[in-house]
Amino acid sequence: MSSIFTLDAIISLITLTFLEIVLGIDNIIFISIASSKLHAHERGKARNIGLMLAMFFRIILLFGISFLISLQQPFVHLDFEFVKAAPSGQAIILFVGGLFLIYKATNEIFEKIEGGESPLDPIEKPKATSKMANVIIQIAVINLVFSIDSILTAIGLSDQLLIMIIAVVLSALIMMAFSGPVGDFVNNHPSLQVLGLSFLIMIGFMLIAEASHNSELSILGNHIGAIPKGYLYF
Repeated sequence: MSSIFTLDAIISLITLTFLEIVLGIDNIIFISIASSKLHAHERGKARNIGLMLAMFFRIILLFGISFLISLQQPFVHLDFEFVKAAPSGQAIILFVGGLFLIYKATNEIFEKIEGGESPLDPIEKPKATSKMANVIIQIAVINLVFSIDSILTAIGLSDQLLIMIIAVVLSALIMMAFSGPVGDFVNNHPSLQVLGLSFLIMIGFMLIAEASHNSELSILGNHIGAIPKGYLYF
């Protein structure tokens, strides 16, 4: 415990907390947009459940660091004439998560621009209940992807488990405090919703590119490069 109160530990804690908040921006956007179809009194509950899931997923993954690192090891090597790759469990999860983000964001933009599903009628209670479960499932799936990406980044900055756990909890509490105003602001401005969804498409593409890079994917002798996250989140 005494090692937590050293200057280096405090700096690491502040840095990790800030990093977790930055990496959680896309999570807040997704949760806000996914919960926007619920009744107004249910949106806060969905956002809090989503952020709590994110926190628990990150803490569980921190305790299973050895398993998480093992996911980075390729489970098969593909060597064809035009395509070469060595996919890993982590790469598969990031690739599927990226596809899901692109599909979900594109579908939401289509509904908003082309006039898809109408807003919920406050009287439609059964419909709202089924949507609540659907929203929570979507949030859980994408939280798993974001958690893996976030924790792998955090591991590279600190080797102290307790500091990483505290940073995850602090960042989750801060995001829960601000997710309500941010979510309401985004949901009240359709143009910002489309902008946020466009950002999610970009993040989805980044996840697919990262999965391809981690799999050492080579097409016609050209290797897929990594996209620096700092540029995207900036």
